[in-house]
Amino acid sequence: MAITNKQSETNIQEVADEIYRINTPVIFEGMSGGFSFNQYLMSLLPGSQCGQCGFPGCRPAAEALAEGNAPATICPPGGSALAEQIAALLGLDLDLSDVKEPELLVARVSEATCTGCTRCFKVCPTDAIVGAPKQIHALVADACIGCKKCVDVCPTECLQMHPIEVTLRNWRWTKPTLPETSNAVC
Repeated sequence: MAITNKQSETNIQEVADEIYRINTPVIFEGMSGGFSFNQYLMSLLPGSQCGQCGFPGCRPAAEALAEGNAPATICPPGGSALAEQIAALLGLDLDLSDVKEPELLVARVSEATCTGCTRCFKVCPTDAIVGAPKQIHALVADACIGCKKCVDVCPTECLQMHPIEVTLRNWRWTKPTLPETSNAVC
């Protein structure tokens, strides 16, 4: 989705700057050094540097969004809610009908097989796993983004991914579709 026309690139940046100026809270105006549009986009992203988007972190992903080189649906952990925010901010039309909402998963530690090797919490981008060497580890479910990095490095397979329990905090209503009607007149 790279923009090849220099004029279009300039117009997108002008529109984005204007949207940013209108939507940015007054608190950002008083910050020393200003608050760039890229920083504002980055503040919307989870900040976990998980790499699920294909970029090495949230900052490069935000820069690609600002330059028009990435779609609004770039962040899998953010889901459709984040994609809608990004599309609104950038003034993009967003069609989520083809976007499959990923199953929300969270890692769980099996205390029976955890040896305390510390490999899992060294790779966790959000520090969701806590513990000490040669001690059983625990997981802070609210901090887990489901990137599965811990599962990949666990030598004892004591970490498994489980669906997140649906609560009012993470529930999302799927818009129902109307059945197709025939054009026949009764």
